[in-house]
Amino acid sequence: MPSTVIASFDYQDAQHVLDIRFHSGRVYRYENVPLAIVEALRRARSKGSYYNRQIRNKFRFMRLQ
Repeated sequence: MPSTVIASFDYQDAQHVLDIRFHSGRVYRYENVPLAIVEALRRARSKGSYYNRQIRNKFRFMRLQ
């Protein structure tokens, strides 16, 4: 299901790095994200809600764009 908040995301398994691009154009990189979190994000009916509950403010991050 498309998200109204998250435009796309990419996970680098070897580095446990999750990049999330928001519809606002901002891109954030989250570090040390377990694969299980990313798989749950993929399956989430509401990716924005899942992001807010399980990723936002839970992992070290940096803004890329």
